[in-house]
Amino acid sequence: EVQLVESGGGLVQAGGSLRLSCAVSGFTFDDYAIGWFRQAPGKEREGVSCISSSDGSTYYADSVKGRFTISSDNAKNTVYLQMNSLKPEDTAVYYCAAVDPENEIVTTRGSLAPYEYDYWGQGTQVTVSS
Repeated sequence: EVQLVESGGGLVQAGGSLRLSCAVSGFTFDDYAIGWFRQAPGKEREGVSCISSSDGSTYYADSVKGRFTISSDNAKNTVYLQMNSLKPEDTAVYYCAAVDPENEIVTTRGSLAPYEYDYWGQGTQVTVSS
């Protein structure tokens, strides 16, 4: 059974950096899509970034492009989200999620749509102070 565990959240000042980790089990990175999402209080969950197995392509929401970087360490079955130049509006609970490998259409093209993901971690809080 696929399980995802996020870590690395915390409290930082605006302009600071954090690196989030998502450890994945019951899953190998042969055919995958792993995404990072976030949800602030009273807001809809939104896609932040995704990495796809088709060609290793990465995707970013406009709000984080140029500041966040997604990467993977396949030997550790771990996906990272490096967050630089953090802003108060980045404050949210951050979740990693995975698409079922059988869903080849989505694993190939990637997605930032929460409804296309099948497995979710518990979330980690990121708070950016002004």
